[in-house]
Amino acid sequence: MTKNAPLLLSPIDLRGLRARNRVVIPPMCQYSARAGFPTDWHRAHLFRLAAGGPGIVFVEATAVEPRGRITHGDLGIWSDDRAASLAVLAAGIRAQGALPAIQIGHAGRKAATQRPWQGNGPIGGPEDEARGETTWEIVGPTGQPATAGWNVPRPLALSEVPGIVEAFASAAKRADAAGFDVLEIHGAHGYLIHSFLSPLSNARSDAYGGDLRGRMRLALEVTEAVRAVWPAGKPLFFRVSAVDQLDGGWSIEDSVELARALRARGVDVVDCSSGGIDGAVTARAVPRRPGFQVPFARRIREGAGIMTEAVGLILDGLQAEAILREGSADLIGVAREALYDPFWTLHAASQLGADPDFESWPAQYGWWLTRRARGLAALKAKD
Repeated sequence: MTKNAPLLLSPIDLRGLRARNRVVIPPMCQYSARAGFPTDWHRAHLFRLAAGGPGIVFVEATAVEPRGRITHGDLGIWSDDRAASLAVLAAGIRAQGALPAIQIGHAGRKAATQRPWQGNGPIGGPEDEARGETTWEIVGPTGQPATAGWNVPRPLALSEVPGIVEAFASAAKRADAAGFDVLEIHGAHGYLIHSFLSPLSNARSDAYGGDLRGRMRLALEVTEAVRAVWPAGKPLFFRVSAVDQLDGGWSIEDSVELARALRARGVDVVDCSSGGIDGAVTARAVPRRPGFQVPFARRIREGAGIMTEAVGLILDGLQAEAILREGSADLIGVAREALYDPFWTLHAASQLGADPDFESWPAQYGWWLTRRARGLAALKAKD
């Protein structure tokens, strides 16, 4: 890379692996699985995104146990046959030049909810019954629901916590066997791990509650168990809600402290999101504007000495490049913009002047697009 070459498009080494650039497609739930198995939609969705040129492509939040699903349409990795079905996704992403990645998680007290376009609330209405979708037991740190009117979780007994930790470790082993190169633990958005972290949702008085150390215990035990079985040459990410943005809630200072502890336990990158502790994850408390979560990534990066991924309304290549150049993050997560434009990374390269001849595009497309560009230039010259 020359001094003026785009940092966004430079390779990055993550343990024993190298991503071709700094663009990450974060996990985005599609709610289109059947009994935890992927469908044709997942293949079309993920392979298209991988062909768009990012360095890393994440498969959506994948449940470590059946009751850890958000909806009936969630992917699962709680059994070997489900993990084997995910291997097709890993292979297809890799075939397009990106590192295949997967996020594992447990919905906790936000489990057994409707798909967003079917109401986004707790399962239990007549329309849910008409679809043959019934509720199941949900668990959390206490009996406090995610928000008023939602299902009441059963508090996890102290004796049950090791089973949750083991479920994450088993999921990590299956993800490795399925061929994924990058693994992320979901510790954000009000799901199980985040609900243990936040003082707004964790009023336990045992070893998994109380002060910050107690509330972090589950997150750290899960991380230790996952890192112990996840290959040493493969990177481990951890997604946080950097702030609850509610009085008395999880703070950026708490996130820095957690990130330091995660780094000591072998986490390589903190994926910096926010909000979600109260109600649906899409109803964030943090005001939205372009790059609204970037300051969290910078604060954690500087305060904990760990690589971070910035996400949240990062709209184009110029903005992404500036975030990296100013030292706010090491990776750029592009989610909804990639849904709107699956070739976001390749368009960013063009915007940054790094690929005028479409050489980074898939050969099947670049061959046509170079000729299109010449034709358009010829027409412009005639005007």
